Amino acid sequence: MFILLTVAIAPGFALFSYFYLRKQIAKEPSLTLFHTFIYGAIMTFPILFIQHVFEEENIFSHFFIRNVVFTSGLEEFFKWLILLLAIYRHVEFEDAYDGILYGASVSLGFATVENIIYLLAFGADTAFLRALLPVSSHALFGVVMGYYFGQAKFAIESNVNKYLFLALLAPYSLHFVYNGILAIDDLWLYLIIPFMLFLWWFGLTRVKYAHTFAMQQFRRKARTNTK
Repeated sequence: MFILLTVAIAPGFALFSYFYLRKQIAKEPSLTLFHTFIYGAIMTFPILFIQHVFEEENIFSHFFIRNVVFTSGLEEFFKWLILLLAIYRHVEFEDAYDGILYGASVSLGFATVENIIYLLAFGADTAFLRALLPVSSHALFGVVMGYYFGQAKFAIESNVNKYLFLALLAPYSLHFVYNGILAIDDLWLYLIIPFMLFLWWFGLTRVKYAHTFAMQQFRRKARTNTK
């Protein structure tokens, strides 16, 4: 059991460490990031409950609507709501790159608990594939969401709502395509590889943009403090 839990948790920890260590200015307080991770972990259970109820009640009878449209939207909406209510106005959300870290934290909290549940149900044989696909994809959805939260946090007032909307729309669109590919029985393997390469490219470019913006913020503050 201990080994299985370690295998389930390790991918999320490794991915978060990667994004955390890329921040070259003041590190974000680990306690706040841990709380965000826990929020993401806790939200797994209401999401799974809602999905179970909808499936049992056959509210969405069509597989594509239930597993692609609804599931993608439900998961991304909960992540977005947590970031909006608990993190967006937090005093420790100090620069654009913090959005990347908080987005990754809430997503990896969800992905880690989901990974534990799946590995307990299906065994460690699926661990490698889950680390490559669901865990890393959730991390990157969170990175994209966090990027737009970071833009909203420091945008001029007229652009705030636009970026908050993109913080939900962009990861939902990516998640929608990801789930849609997995729903294609015969071709999914041929499509998921180029999509994951695109997702990593897209996510890492958001990381680069957020880091550049955060460094600009840091330099402006430094110049202001020396005057």
